[in-house]
Amino acid sequence: MDDRTERIAKAAEFITGRLAGRSPKVAIILGSGLGNLAEMIEDRITIPYSEIPCFPVSTVIGHKGNFISGLLGGRQVIAMQGRFHYYEGYYDMATLTLPVRVLRKLGVEYLFVSNAAGAANPEYHVGDMVIIKDHINLMPNPLIGPNMEEFGPRFPDMTCAYDLSLQDKALEIAGKLGLKLHRGVYLGSSGPTYETPAEVRMLATLGADAVGMSTVPEVIAAKHAGIEVSGISFISNKAAGLSANPLSHEEVSENAAKAEKLFSAFMKRFISLVLEDK
Repeated sequence: MDDRTERIAKAAEFITGRLAGRSPKVAIILGSGLGNLAEMIEDRITIPYSEIPCFPVSTVIGHKGNFISGLLGGRQVIAMQGRFHYYEGYYDMATLTLPVRVLRKLGVEYLFVSNAAGAANPEYHVGDMVIIKDHINLMPNPLIGPNMEEFGPRFPDMTCAYDLSLQDKALEIAGKLGLKLHRGVYLGSSGPTYETPAEVRMLATLGADAVGMSTVPEVIAAKHAGIEVSGISFISNKAAGLSANPLSHEEVSENAAKAEKLFSAFMKRFISLVLEDK
């Protein structure tokens, strides 16, 4: 058996045993400072990553490192309260994206990814939210290596990495709630340094509206596995050259915390309404 397949199977078997018969079709990955949406989940079952066989452990401040299963907006969900990043030393993309494949083994069909990002688009401001319409990847592709045929094809199409109908639904819900929601391109780079002003200008020229250090590998792995994806970026800071101050993770976490109630309310309504007909 492929070592990757064995690790996925062991982790999925352990989580299935802890879910007590639940079979969530919806998963949420929560980014820096946004993990408290998981606290809105009712009838919770909490599974620390550290207890799961063959599972990585998050090392970043603001990523609590738990699976939370339960009801959100009347829908059965499973949320990742913290994710994994290339810059943490997970150079093996199979490890970094293992959670997504585990979620697929659990029966997940819809994945909502969120992140805190810097604004490369000068029209974006701290506190804004962005529905991701597309991405640019500056990290190794997580599908490099022998293809995992049980999940998807060797050459998956990425024309609509982020489901168009979910994008439209998010904008519709934001309008009803009186929220400003941009539709933009997210660029994922390796980190852990923030970009230089010259790099930000280059990335904006390439078409990036928001920049961060996560999300893209998860989305590629999810699309390969046939999971429908929706992505939301919270603008936690202006990128270098657009910001008047030096950048820091503390600023990212503080600004995310300030908008957490708004973000959580939007996501709860989004997930509830978007899945009404699913």
